[in-house]
Amino acid sequence: MTRLCGALALAYVFAAAAEPLPIPREALRSGIEFAGPDVRAMQADDVQNPAMLWVERGKALWEAPPQATERACGGCHGDVAASMKGVAARYPVWDPKAARVVDLEDRINACRTQLQRVTPLPREAEDLNALTAYVASASREMPVAVSVDAASRAALERGRAFYFQRRGQMNLSCAHCHDQNVGKRLLSETISQGHGNAFPAYRLEWQTVGSLQRRLRACLYGVRAEMPAEGSQALAELELFLAWRANGLPLEAPGVRR
Repeated sequence: MTRLCGALALAYVFAAAAEPLPIPREALRSGIEFAGPDVRAMQADDVQNPAMLWVERGKALWEAPPQATERACGGCHGDVAASMKGVAARYPVWDPKAARVVDLEDRINACRTQLQRVTPLPREAEDLNALTAYVASASREMPVAVSVDAASRAALERGRAFYFQRRGQMNLSCAHCHDQNVGKRLLSETISQGHGNAFPAYRLEWQTVGSLQRRLRACLYGVRAEMPAEGSQALAELELFLAWRANGLPLEAPGVRR
């Protein structure tokens, strides 16, 4: 039994050592660096960036009460440029009351249900993506700054395990693409480091703005893996790991991707 425990411990050490260390800050590269010149130009110019239409929609939703008897988001938080500056760069976060990781979409819906007393918006609803894009736009060019403390450490480790676990009929992990094959071509795209600093983003493939969770689910679909539900804790914890892994990159949301 002692030998078995020792062998298992040794196997665990080797398995852990096989996982690459976090990308050194000086080596971090945003996904936009792997995009073609047309996509880069589209993201760089707010007039050309189609995601800015969602930002305008989010601004209107921010300023208007969801019901005649309720207060608008701006009624509590005021001007987005001031009150929301830096907020998106710190998400996802551990919510001690909910005892789980919440992303920006979760937080917006929590405000709706707990403070505005209205129903939550469905994941990927145009209004939710618009509000998220509007809030995130206040933090553009600020560095991703997700913090992990004792309360969120276990969630981060679950997100890390998800990232490195082989999945689906293709038996691939996130790391097989975004750690081991960065810069190589996959059909019409160049494989990036897999950071989420541009989301919510307008994807040309979608012809609309979508959340990071939508992009993660699309990857899982691509490897023919079991699909976590939208808004699931597994996806939120993966988001936390990806944000922690991207700490220091400038926030680009709402970005543009192929």
